[in-house]
Amino acid sequence: MLIIGIAGGTGSGKTTVVRKIIESLPKDEVAVIPQDCYYKDNAHIPLEERLKMNYDEPASIEWTLLVKHLKELKNGNAIEMPTYDFITCSRQRETVHIEPRDVVVVEGILVLTDKELRDMMDVKVFVDADADERLIRVIHRDCIERGRTPQMVIDRYEETLKPMHELYIEPSKRYADLIVPQGGHNNVAIKLLTDYIRSLLKPRNEL
Repeated sequence: MLIIGIAGGTGSGKTTVVRKIIESLPKDEVAVIPQDCYYKDNAHIPLEERLKMNYDEPASIEWTLLVKHLKELKNGNAIEMPTYDFITCSRQRETVHIEPRDVVVVEGILVLTDKELRDMMDVKVFVDADADERLIRVIHRDCIERGRTPQMVIDRYEETLKPMHELYIEPSKRYADLIVPQGGHNNVAIKLLTDYIRSLLKPRNEL
């Protein structure tokens, strides 16, 4: 099993890169583990307080569960991946059944900040994009998918997203084996990445 870590700022194009990796490999060969599914369960905290919490720092993620699940997959066991509701800012009762695959992609803004998780990765990728481009994508996504107004998104960007990006996400770029500039639009870098993944898989599949 190959474990691929894909990090980058909010709105950088990580999802596009992941989709293109999936499309380039045989069907059902890739499992995707989003970091966002592993936010700590804060259901015991009042909603008004949950909405004000910082979800862009490493302390917001239940890394021990994520690492445990990756180890389970690597040992050939299926997992029940948690799910998270961004409107209520709490973990949902439903889980997603994930079977072991030849390639497991761990995707999220902070996945290169945790050393234990990082050490499990065979390939570490950082998807880079200009700050203004990322902000436009975040406004579009949060207004449509998470019920926020443009002003709410801009306020959150200035108060939390930007400082957390500079403090945690941008510095994690130094751990990457490959940096993909221009986000999901960089077809050359994405092709190099997918070709490399296939080259790593080939000798393993021949065993």
